[in-house]
Amino acid sequence: MQLIKGISKLLTAAVLLAMGCADSNEQRNEKTGENWPVYGGNNAGNRYSPLTQINKNNVGYLEVAWTYDTGENNNSSERGYEIQCQPIIVDGILYGTTPQLKAFAIKADTGEELWKFDPFEDLDPQYHQNRGVSYWRDGDDERILYTAGSSLFALDAKTGTPVEGFGTGGRVSLYVGLDTNLDHDISGLMAIATTPGAVYKDLLIMGSRVSEFGDALPGHVRAFDIRTGEMRWVFHTIPQPGEYGYETWPENAYKYMGGANNWSGMVLDAQRGTVFLGTGSPATDFYGGGRHGENLFGNCILALDAETGKRKWHFQTIHHDLWDRDIPNPPNLITVNHDGKRIAAVAQATKDGLIYVLDRDTGEPLFPVEERPVPLDGAVPGEAPWPTQPYPLKPEPFARQYFKEEDINDLTPGAYDAVRKRFLETRSGNKYIPPSIEGTLVFHIGGGAEWGGTAADPEGVFYVNSNEMPWDLRMMDLSTSLREREKSLAARGEALYMTNCASCHGADLKGSGTRYPALADIGKRMDREAALQVIEAGSGMMPSFKHLPEFRKNAILSYLFHTDEKVDLHNANELSAAADSSNFPYVAPWVNNGQVQFRTPDGYPGVKPPWGTLNAVDLNTGEYLWKVPLGEFPELKEQGIPPTGTENHGGPIVTAGGLLFIGATQDELFRAFDKSTGEVLWEYRLPAGGFATPATYEVNGTQYVVIAAGGTKYGLKPGGTYVAFALSDNAPGGK
Repeated sequence: MQLIKGISKLLTAAVLLAMGCADSNEQRNEKTGENWPVYGGNNAGNRYSPLTQINKNNVGYLEVAWTYDTGENNNSSERGYEIQCQPIIVDGILYGTTPQLKAFAIKADTGEELWKFDPFEDLDPQYHQNRGVSYWRDGDDERILYTAGSSLFALDAKTGTPVEGFGTGGRVSLYVGLDTNLDHDISGLMAIATTPGAVYKDLLIMGSRVSEFGDALPGHVRAFDIRTGEMRWVFHTIPQPGEYGYETWPENAYKYMGGANNWSGMVLDAQRGTVFLGTGSPATDFYGGGRHGENLFGNCILALDAETGKRKWHFQTIHHDLWDRDIPNPPNLITVNHDGKRIAAVAQATKDGLIYVLDRDTGEPLFPVEERPVPLDGAVPGEAPWPTQPYPLKPEPFARQYFKEEDINDLTPGAYDAVRKRFLETRSGNKYIPPSIEGTLVFHIGGGAEWGGTAADPEGVFYVNSNEMPWDLRMMDLSTSLREREKSLAARGEALYMTNCASCHGADLKGSGTRYPALADIGKRMDREAALQVIEAGSGMMPSFKHLPEFRKNAILSYLFHTDEKVDLHNANELSAAADSSNFPYVAPWVNNGQVQFRTPDGYPGVKPPWGTLNAVDLNTGEYLWKVPLGEFPELKEQGIPPTGTENHGGPIVTAGGLLFIGATQDELFRAFDKSTGEVLWEYRLPAGGFATPATYEVNGTQYVVIAAGGTKYGLKPGGTYVAFALSDNAPGGK
């Protein structure tokens, strides 16, 4: 029996090697499934496990094995912080993060806490989303690397104490390498990281999250020495003079433009010595008048030499992005049968519901991609939309591409009439219509695919969950607002609100339902000091805006709280100077109306269901195997309406046991699907929503599945636990 088991593990390892999962750090037991040692399960980001103990025949016998309470998000009267973390598991130890960004280690079979580290013990907190940590080992030296606020920490994996030889006291600034050749001070601007980096030998390769406004830092990709914290290389995503792509921007744009950052994570092919990643849109979102051109390397799938950071190839999915269509999740490295050959490939799902399948060595598409003309008319003054965009012909899109009249939600007559009225007022017919004053009902601002990631099995089947939420996008003139308003702090604050806050909370302060709360009546919910604390520390989906100068924060608060102090003349001059686009920060003369989801009067998406789906695509052929709704609204189910799907955030994992596990939905259920058919085989109501990607692993012969239940999103109750499941003692074929 032991011989058979050993042969089975060797065969499994061979299959995973073919998928591109080998790594230079020899992640222990990754190939047998005993560990889940990196974000995404393996370096290829497959979110795949070869474990079979939990399978289609016995998944109904899953029960809670243990829970770990982080001790946070327990006060239901306070707005909570999300847990988006997919934990990693190495040699029986689970490592993760809490809602308030503490790192921890627990026993993976019991949930018993071993250590916890508070990154803000001696610092002002800067809260933001965190999706995981990285692990590195060299002999007895084991380290956990993760980010909190504007710092990268290296912790002793055994004790949770900072590694003294790493940076300064175990901490390195995330500003390092972002100020190359800039002519302005970057200290205090937003520089955080929400997704863990990739470990290659003794390097941690990292992306970042930066502002999406005119004060955005450039999104350069960097590699840090894991032993010392020293930056070893930097790749400029906004090219500098003499670098490839420089001519795709206005001259000297690198001095004042930002964004084009990898915020969603990356994957690694250690055998090729290549790291693969996707980038977001350049700043500012929805207006590109200050960055005419294609804008490389914004919205690109990139292959970089992991040792040096040199570009190997790129593929741009959106030219001159005007729609905030960041690449929202890490690529997936798979091997497919294509034209009679086994091809090492990169598969990338996008916010606008597309899947690009590229040759891993060249970046050439395996399925045809056409460059087609797109609409240019109606753009706001100063804009110069790019005349063509890429259209992959296969696979077909997994999400609707643009809003059609037949899409209008008709669950109730009132819903239909309200939606149709707004539909007739806007432009439609192509997802690349430039943002305009009249407005467009669009998909894809929040996905399509999103940060939870995609899964793939060794057969070349690709699994992606998707959102089908429409958004009401309109542009507003800001060109004269800074100079022509009265010089009161509140009036100045309104202009600053428009450039820093309106893209989420709306120009009318009405927010977008539960995703971004209304601020029109903020004085009824909290006092000014509490609001300042939220601005500085962040809350829920909102990151810290501690980087704003004090006078700007006070001006915004004066606007929100309807006070009318007179502005200090010195500060007035500083505020007015921001209107000159030759200075930093760049101030766009046009802003969008906010992240406004387009809903019916009764609160449902303005389109017909499905509103969230789970999809299985055979990337050998480019054909869909199945598509099913993901999630449901209990009140609609009671009316006899079939499952509609819900907006969903968090990704899937897939196993050799024939299962796909995913939380992510508004109904707070954790589900197991038959990966061959899309049938729901098991579900469990979590103590709070599981808006994170699960993980699975084995300890002492028992397979576990674990997910973070942080809730908070969509205005749901907060939670602060990790919940692990295993088969009950009477499960067939179990322990």
